[in-house]
Formats: sequence, C-alpha cells, structure tokens
Amino acid sequence: MVKRVSFMHAPCPVARSLDAIGDWWSLLIIRDAMEGIRRFSAFQSSLGIAKGMLATRLRALVERGILETQAVSGGSAYREYVLTAKGQALHIVVAALRQWGEAELYGPAERHSLLVDAQDNVPVETLILRAADGRSLGWTDTCVVKLPQTVSGG
Repeated sequence: MVKRVSFMHAPCPVARSLDAIGDWWSLLIIRDAMEGIRRFSAFQSSLGIAKGMLATRLRALVERGILETQAVSGGSAYREYVLTAKGQALHIVVAALRQWGEAELYGPAERHSLLVDAQDNVPVETLILRAADGRSLGWTDTCVVKLPQTVSGG
C-alpha cells in the first residue's frame, strides 16, 4: 500500500487544501454535513461507506478542525458531528464542484440534484470568479504570484 504524502507544509494553497480535506470520502462527508447529517449512522447510511473507513475520515476531519463533535442533547452518550467555521467556509468549494458537475457530467435529461436558494427555491446562479473591478475572469485571465517568504522571530 502506498503511504500518503503530506502537503501540510507545501507552499501551494491547492496542495495544502487537498491535504486538509483528505480525499473524496472526506469531501462527501463534508457535503453531507452541509445538508444536515450529524450522526455516524446517518453518514454511513448516506454514503454506504464501511464503519472503519468512516470513523477514520471523521476523526481526521475533527483533527483538522473541519468538524467538531458535540454531545447529543438528552444526556445520551452519542456524539454528533458538526461543521466548524473552517468547515462551513468549504461551502463555496462544494458549491463550485457541484455546479461544475451539473454542467459537465450530466446529459440534458439525466436526473441529478440541484443547488437552490433556500429562500425562494430557485437554482443558485453559476459562481463566477471576479476581478476587484467586477470583471469576470476565466482561467487565462489569472496567474499565480509567489509571495516572498517572511522571516519570523526577532
């Protein structure tokens, strides 16, 4: 089995983000948490994932500060998994992946889920990357600038 390489100290934000999220199971867990799932058994039922694998992914997401556990009300020994502020900030990432999938991976008549505005139940507008002046930006309109390394201490 290939050992997973850590990108936690990589200078690339994409690599570091993927390291924090973990893998596709973890992103699906995050998606389910955003849809209101909180209990281990509900995650397992939704995803069809093995208990050991789910436990490992949930533990990693808690360790990375994306999920936290809370006691279930009523004095039960059960714990629920809820998104932290860091986990909630992934909403835009999940929405962008969803919209890309809707546009690129389904035929016109193929059934799929749809992200809608909860207030009026209409589809959410397609996310657009914008410049500071409001222009929409495509992938050829952007570039990556490496920031200089800062020296800490003193």
